[in-house]
Amino acid sequence: MLELATQFKPHVAVVEKVFVNVNPQSTLLLGHARGAVLTALTHSGLAVSEYTALQIKQAIVGKGKASKEQVQEMVKRLLALPARPTADAADALAAALTHAHTHKMLGALAHSTLPHSLFNTRVRKGRTSWK
Repeated sequence: MLELATQFKPHVAVVEKVFVNVNPQSTLLLGHARGAVLTALTHSGLAVSEYTALQIKQAIVGKGKASKEQVQEMVKRLLALPARPTADAADALAAALTHAHTHKMLGALAHSTLPHSLFNTRVRKGRTSWK
């Protein structure tokens, strides 16, 4: 991750939050991998936002219980790709699209001429909450 951050110089990183896995051993290994990735990203000076799978599916497909195939198809359409990306690539691209759309919307609200008291928006580590 350090090499990729150095080579491509992104401004932000997006990581999917994982809550529970069926297999405890897999959950433990995933936790170790996530810890290493988050450490490398923050060590690189990147801002890291996290979204749950439910948030990503809701943003991309419009429903939180969307299938992998639905996410793949919507990513293909949103990015005008010639073919469906693999499941892992679609997940990564969907997370990036979710972050881009979330911050674009919040930026538009921040610059709107409507009174800010109507919005009362708070963003914290990938979560947007409306009061």
